[in-house]
Amino acid sequence: MSKRNSQASKTAAREKLRLERERQAKRDKVKRQAVVAGSLVAVLAIAGGIGYAVVQNNKPSYWEGLKDAKNVAAPANTTGTKGTTVIIGKDTAKKTLKLYEDPRCPVCASFEQTVGSTVQKDLDAGKFKIQYIGGTFLDNHDNGEGSKNAMSAMGAALNVSQEAFLDYKAALYSAKWHPEETTDKFKDDAYLIKVANTVPALKNNAKFQDAVKKGTYDAWALAMSKTWDDNKDGVTGTPSLVMNGKKLTGSDGNAPMTVADFTTAIDAALKA
Repeated sequence: MSKRNSQASKTAAREKLRLERERQAKRDKVKRQAVVAGSLVAVLAIAGGIGYAVVQNNKPSYWEGLKDAKNVAAPANTTGTKGTTVIIGKDTAKKTLKLYEDPRCPVCASFEQTVGSTVQKDLDAGKFKIQYIGGTFLDNHDNGEGSKNAMSAMGAALNVSQEAFLDYKAALYSAKWHPEETTDKFKDDAYLIKVANTVPALKNNAKFQDAVKKGTYDAWALAMSKTWDDNKDGVTGTPSLVMNGKKLTGSDGNAPMTVADFTTAIDAALKA
């Protein structure tokens, strides 16, 4: 082999090696770019996922979203702003008893079971009107929904009639149907409808049941609750009874929880 051929072979070999190195370098570059791009996509996906989670966590819950609702469907038999004034009784009654309650309140249930029939008798006799003011503060203790949901169902009953409202309220507070404070049964529409079926005016009442299932009066329930929160009577707990701007109390200084205490307190308030 001549020196010329030997040199040419070496040059060709070096050129071939150079071209192979360039091709390999390009392949490595493409591979690095793909890895970087993949990593970037992964980072963006994670960031997007975190961002989505943060947005979802910061979104108001269903009930929180109704707190400042502009359009509130108010039940029939109500007056005032957003239908939050609920007054029941004979027009001839000169005085009004404000009754502050929370649907989940166990003490309210005890009051209704013990004194409720006497209150109803005096109401029917025209001794006073009742202004019902419902709160939902017990839901705040366990992030519950029962007080709000029951209040909405009570609005649906009130839309039927004042009598249906009073009878349904009594049923909800009854020993048979009122749950333990730690059990949020009232959040279940089916349970509320089951209780309503014990009330003649609400039994199998399609309009009432539809309103409960659709949450027709959910925003009203929160508007009513705000009335409780913003009350000017100094009420901070339930049950509370107020007449002539003063709380009615029993012999122990709390809300009258016996028929005797209630009668004594209401008679004094009616004479004042």
